[in-house]
Amino acid sequence: MQSFSGDLSPAGIYERVSRAFAENFAGGKEVGAGVSVWLNGGEVVCLQSGYADAAREQPWREDTLVLVWSATKGLAAACVMHALQEARISPLQPIARYWPEFAKNGKERITAADVLSHRAGLAAIEGQKISIFDHEAVVRALEDQRPLWPPRSAHGYSPRTFGFLADEIVRRVAGTTLGTYWREVFAEPMGLDFWIGLPEELHPRVAQMLPPRMSPQNANDPFLQAFNDPQSLTRAAFTSVEGLGNISSMNTPQARSASLPSLGGIGTPSALARFYMMLAMDGQFGMKKYFQRDSLQWMQTRLVNGFDKTLLTDTAFSVGFMLDPVGPDGRKTRQLFGPSLPAFGHPGAGGSMAFADPIRRIGFAYVMNQMEIGVLPSQRALKLVNAVYGISSELNQPNLKELPSP
Repeated sequence: MQSFSGDLSPAGIYERVSRAFAENFAGGKEVGAGVSVWLNGGEVVCLQSGYADAAREQPWREDTLVLVWSATKGLAAACVMHALQEARISPLQPIARYWPEFAKNGKERITAADVLSHRAGLAAIEGQKISIFDHEAVVRALEDQRPLWPPRSAHGYSPRTFGFLADEIVRRVAGTTLGTYWREVFAEPMGLDFWIGLPEELHPRVAQMLPPRMSPQNANDPFLQAFNDPQSLTRAAFTSVEGLGNISSMNTPQARSASLPSLGGIGTPSALARFYMMLAMDGQFGMKKYFQRDSLQWMQTRLVNGFDKTLLTDTAFSVGFMLDPVGPDGRKTRQLFGPSLPAFGHPGAGGSMAFADPIRRIGFAYVMNQMEIGVLPSQRALKLVNAVYGISSELNQPNLKELPSP
């Protein structure tokens, strides 16, 4: 059973998170990591420690940049929603109205909301392998692809195709790539040291990603078993857009500079948490209102909730953001993003994660270079999230004092 302290003072959050952060290092679970927490528009935690390289020669600094893998998807989703908002296009409008070629093979009624919530049936590309660096070829293949299941009948996480679909929607609606849209609309005006396509001159600041350590318990994981099955949807979803199949390949200059909205975001935890703080504060940063209430409501609304055909566990998604799944009673069945029901964000492979809590007006981000097995947040990340809220208990259990949507 969990207890929730209710102490969300800046001093209380800092004391608990700094202690949990130090314990992760003391337990030998980290090589290098950073965590940032923003509350009511101000940063109350900014911690970094360890090393940015496997040799443990380069100290992890406040300006160290790090790959966050699929935590990039939240930023990509925000770009899509902003582009649609500015063009006054509903996420329920068929994509084919502004991307006519997409309508082929039973996709004429699929909407941006379907694609972003992973219910469009486009988790993988059948019959061919296409390089992750060839945007045009992947887009043409997605135009030709028939949905793998009837759209809206089920959902299955789209680990790689998601980024290409999001990118192409932004190109069609806003006339620019998603990586450029991110920099021009959000990163530069907000002063965010975060990139989807990193300039070459910034490569020396990037931490080296380190592969996860295997353990005997991993062998029985249903997701890993499916991932190793060449005939499974899970395997196809992670490999039909091929390349960058191992951790070391993500440390190459080509990978760092590529604009990959599914998995290529690189930046600091402070920048990532600041962005989510804006989403938690009614879409407002400084004097600028980035998102209208309707767009923010879409981000907080579970469009799918239940068994995920790709990840083989229960998941919940809004328009590109992950939320904690809920049961028939409306209570969380898993708690990754704190106690608030509408809290939303996205994890990244190996342990990184970021989210917004619009009830408590919190933006959170945790990043690291020592990966762990799995696509959901690691115990290290969950320990830090629980520390933010003063929750003490066995991790990953439903909270007794969930906070509802406003």
